[in-house]
Amino acid sequence: MLAVTENTTNRSKIDSKKLALLIGCASIVMMFAGLTSAYIVRRAGGNWLEFRLPNIFFINSIVMLLSSVAIHSAYIFFKKGNEFLYKGLLVLSFILGLTFVILQYQGWLDLTAIGVELTGNPAGSFIYVISGIHAAHVLGGLAAILVAMIQAFSLKYKVTKKRKLRFELTLIYWHFVDFLWIYLLVFFLSQQ
Repeated sequence: MLAVTENTTNRSKIDSKKLALLIGCASIVMMFAGLTSAYIVRRAGGNWLEFRLPNIFFINSIVMLLSSVAIHSAYIFFKKGNEFLYKGLLVLSFILGLTFVILQYQGWLDLTAIGVELTGNPAGSFIYVISGIHAAHVLGGLAAILVAMIQAFSLKYKVTKKRKLRFELTLIYWHFVDFLWIYLLVFFLSQQ
């Protein structure tokens, strides 16, 4: 009876690397909560430029969601043993993530074109800073996906506990930056 209890206890423990990632994600959430709170407080102070977000930010959101679907599907096919779809969807997720960053830059250019500049009104400054910090986190996720792609194409295909964990960490982080972007977009829209 004691052996069964010990085995059950061991299964319920979270991996230390996953725990560290979740703690890191929680700290990022706190940072963005602080930034969005500062946005609300500063907006109430007056001298706030009212503008509509360029449509590219909405297209960007679809691209980010598709990238999340692609990497999640890659993970499912990795576990099922479909090497071709696993690798292809992993590459697709990377391309879509890179597209997100490029479109984000285009969004900043579109903001500038409508007179919303980084150093102009605080309203614009907040949009650039918040979306720029998010883009930096997306670049970190792209680096993780790039490492996953290098491993996928350079190592012999084999589902091991270690490889599965590495993929899960990448997957969790990528879903996190996706969720974070959707939160930020909804926040910006609710403040218009």
